[in-house]
Amino acid sequence: MHVRRAVVLKILGAGLFLIQLPGCGTTKNSMTNNSENPRAAGDPLSIHRRAIIIDMHADTAQRLVDENVDLQNRLPDGQFDAVRAKEGGLDAQFFSIWVEPELFGGGGTRAIQRADIQIEAVHNLAAKHPETWELATTADDVRRIAASGRIAALMGLEGGYAIDDKIENVERYYQMGVRYMSGAWSVSTSWAGSSGDEIGKTRGLNDFGKQVIREMNRLGMMVDVSHLSDKAFWDIINTSAKPVIATHSGCRAITDMPRNLTDEMIVALAKTGGVVNVIFYPEHIEPGYSEQKKKVDAEIATLVQRASDEEKGDAAHKKLARDRVRAREYLKRLPPVSVSRIVDHIDHIVKLVGIDHVGIGSDFDGIQAVPADLSSVADLPNLTKELLRRGYSETDIDKILGGNMLRVMEEVEKKLTS
Repeated sequence: MHVRRAVVLKILGAGLFLIQLPGCGTTKNSMTNNSENPRAAGDPLSIHRRAIIIDMHADTAQRLVDENVDLQNRLPDGQFDAVRAKEGGLDAQFFSIWVEPELFGGGGTRAIQRADIQIEAVHNLAAKHPETWELATTADDVRRIAASGRIAALMGLEGGYAIDDKIENVERYYQMGVRYMSGAWSVSTSWAGSSGDEIGKTRGLNDFGKQVIREMNRLGMMVDVSHLSDKAFWDIINTSAKPVIATHSGCRAITDMPRNLTDEMIVALAKTGGVVNVIFYPEHIEPGYSEQKKKVDAEIATLVQRASDEEKGDAAHKKLARDRVRAREYLKRLPPVSVSRIVDHIDHIVKLVGIDHVGIGSDFDGIQAVPADLSSVADLPNLTKELLRRGYSETDIDKILGGNMLRVMEEVEKKLTS
């Protein structure tokens, strides 16, 4: 999407109005008088631009490390960069700090180093480009940075592999700027079961896992249940004294996958004061997509393996080569999915527990397929347009796009009383 960057001033009656075209990235609400400009008040793009928009999960930190991409430029691939983020009106991005156990281990020095180098890359992003990025660790930081027209960079650990079964490392990563952590990704840790492996079918939290949750509560680090086993989910609900979040999950009632949350889980999570952030990945939001994807995976297995064999780099780069083939072939062979399916999941959560417990977690740059009309961060206004079409108010949309997570961040930041 090519966007002309321009700022236009108009005189209308006695009022001065700033019309912000997509991609300009000025301050939120800075010069707009909506009572004198009712047309702007109800315009989808105007509503979108006024909201503080927080994406709870993107895997772009791995691209910074493995591909040395420059996020200041529009990238020819992937789903995220600063140019497209500005076009999409994004205000805050939680970068996933992800250690893949098959490549870097489920603990130990290599897992720690893999997490640390990603954290360093996010820090460097803000240090090198302070005109665009600033590191944030609090809700107030996000509001201030959004008001300045820049993008807040935040971090979360996807899977607890890098704490290496040491409780002191939870605080170590908190001090490095990490503000949420999940107990496991698709491979169970020793202390938390995953939804993605056999062990997770019977593993919840052990005593150390419960200690980790209490330490996160003490520090002010949000507890993420995305990717966790059902048993681990319930152990967290029964252990955490602070709101619990799912950073990138869908509704199992719509798309029956272990990665998604049941209605009972959504209700329990909401009772903690938490938020379910709806993922954009078609496999987790479109019924039947997973079965079709498995068939395509079988069809393209030879192509995927050939790409991996021909890549001369390390294991991480071989994975990148495989994922590029998958992304290309999924686009050709799988049916398109619309942003409306994301809103189906949002609708379901709202009907279950109300407007205060839903947000967004794209999983951009960690997925090989995307909705046709939400293929990158630049397309985020299409989500607001669909929410408006469904009858959501501007206040509702503000909560969904970021307000609910700001509330949770503030609650988790509060010190526990003894």
